[in-house]
Amino acid sequence: QLQASGGGLVQAGGSLRLSCVASGGTSSRTMGWFRQAPGKDREFVATISWPGTKTQYTRSVKGRFTISRDNTKDTVYLQLNGLKPEDTAVYYCAASSRQTTQILRTEYSDWGQGTQVTVSS
Repeated sequence: QLQASGGGLVQAGGSLRLSCVASGGTSSRTMGWFRQAPGKDREFVATISWPGTKTQYTRSVKGRFTISRDNTKDTVYLQLNGLKPEDTAVYYCAASSRQTTQILRTEYSDWGQGTQVTVSS
């Protein structure tokens, strides 16, 4: 199971750090973050390969968000800097059985419960 945390309410320009702990472990698994705003589909945000050599981001967050992982703690992080109101969404972490970066939702088999990020203008 995946447990995400770290969301909250911040002003535009602020920062948050999301964490996702995998009780079943993250060994040999690519990890990803997705988000879903009200009335919209869940979209890809960032992914990190196993063991962490490669990352990939959606264009709108590149340069502002950073995904990382601590394999000794079975935890993946998403550092959110320079937040904008359009970043407001529920953020979900996910795990894939693949070891390379993955941007498609269908490549992820395990999902966390989500953590709310709200950015005020």
